[in-house]
Amino acid sequence: MIRFGLCCIFCEQPIKFFTTTAAALSRMPRADALRKVEALCLANAESLMAALKYCAGAGIGCFRIQSQILPVKTHPGQGYAIGDLPEAAAIEAAFRACGAFAREAGLRTCFHPDQFVVLNSPRPDVIESSIRELEYQAEVAEWVGADVMNIHAGGAYGDKTQAMAEFARGLSRLSDRVRSRLTVENDDRTYTPADLLPLCRAEGLPLVYDVHHHRCKKDDLSVEQATADAIATWDREPLFHLSSPIDGWEGKAPHRHHDYVDPADFPACWRALDLTVEVEAKAKELAVLRLMEDLRRDAPAARGRKVKAAPRARSTS
Repeated sequence: MIRFGLCCIFCEQPIKFFTTTAAALSRMPRADALRKVEALCLANAESLMAALKYCAGAGIGCFRIQSQILPVKTHPGQGYAIGDLPEAAAIEAAFRACGAFAREAGLRTCFHPDQFVVLNSPRPDVIESSIRELEYQAEVAEWVGADVMNIHAGGAYGDKTQAMAEFARGLSRLSDRVRSRLTVENDDRTYTPADLLPLCRAEGLPLVYDVHHHRCKKDDLSVEQATADAIATWDREPLFHLSSPIDGWEGKAPHRHHDYVDPADFPACWRALDLTVEVEAKAKELAVLRLMEDLRRDAPAARGRKVKAAPRARSTS
């Protein structure tokens, strides 16, 4: 009933995604630069297919696609439209083939745009670049059938209420292709689930509930109540995040992610849900597979267990 998600890259599997830099492209004639990114785009489509096939074989039900799957796509100087590439049709076809495979295999795909995507920034240039990035990722999401593009709410800028109003204003500038996939996530510094739920309800925006972030930055909601309230914002299978702190909950930096996830950090109230849980752990596929096995082994003892407020992460040994 739980679909586990792998985030972007691999730890041991020989599946690599490729990128370049705007600086490197700027030293090349434009035609050569476009040929280079074209080759990288095609290689990344091939790697994505390999990633999806691995997930299908390993029983991992969701794969998060990295933001630079089309490298430097929205850079103000070296960016490009897909139609600028001579092999544009082949690139789109390759990604659509990934989408077809994902559908046949019952896999979910999603995106998590980078932290520089901020819809409520006081800087208009940041908002413009954020919109460009979201529109680009929505184009690829449409090709591959990804149904989630998850972002953080941004900063508070001294007035959380006004910042939320600015975020809503930013939403109004997005295409339907973006809006139909966009979700927002609570973070470990600024916005709790309780902060975001009014926005989610008002805007029809699903909440990606990150339980690790919630344990770092608490509000008046319990894990159980935040889970229920977040689920109510979704019109499709909810997607949540899970991770464990690198030095345990009593360590100096509980917001930092461990290589693996302590199964005690998996909320008991999630076990009976139809839910996608993205595992945000540095050991990537190894962490997902270990957690799946830990939860299978622990299932009988876990029935009815209360969620601990401050569990300690296990070591990686």
